[in-house]
Amino acid sequence: MRTRNHLISVAAAEFDRNGYDGTSLSRLSRSADISIGAVTFHFSAKGELASAVENAGWSATRRVVEGVTARGGPALDTLSALVLALGRLVETDVAVRAAARLTQERAGAGPEWCCCWLPEVRDLLEQAAAQGQLDPEVDPRPVAVLTAHLVGGVLARARRSRAGRPGEVTGELGELWWLVRRSIAAAPAERPAKGRAAGSAEGSAGSEMPK
Repeated sequence: MRTRNHLISVAAAEFDRNGYDGTSLSRLSRSADISIGAVTFHFSAKGELASAVENAGWSATRRVVEGVTARGGPALDTLSALVLALGRLVETDVAVRAAARLTQERAGAGPEWCCCWLPEVRDLLEQAAAQGQLDPEVDPRPVAVLTAHLVGGVLARARRSRAGRPGEVTGELGELWWLVRRSIAAAPAERPAKGRAAGSAEGSAGSEMPK
């Protein structure tokens, strides 16, 4: 089991870096420092190993999605927490990045990686609209598409910036999401200015005083 897990970990890094076509079992054997016979004992073909990496990435993503959505609270706050949690996951978990790449590149692969979190994004946006948290003119559907593009950009950025500062990519996502949230959120209910409210109260009181 340790050898199998080691192979999956090494394969995730190779698939993330070089893609499915750019990775071979012989290359994986060298990177893992394991004989090709030991590799094929656990995974008879590259496709089997790629599926194992995809499963690892999907499982890690679902744990994050379920953990965030289980907390409850206002839908727009939950959505913000989920977007940032996905950004951190993409930046730190190579199996997640590899799964996202493999489900796009592999012929006959299963659903794309975004299918394990995008439905929750759509649901949260619909809930936020129903709860009056979105601007009435905002359509949740294109916002969900925009969110998918943002997370996809984080994937590409994290892949290029492996030697960057820890948290740098997630920080950039946080700044971008703040702009998105500000543009889609409903305007806060107006409250009278303190001085104006006091003046009105004094005026009312004055009008009731006997002349």
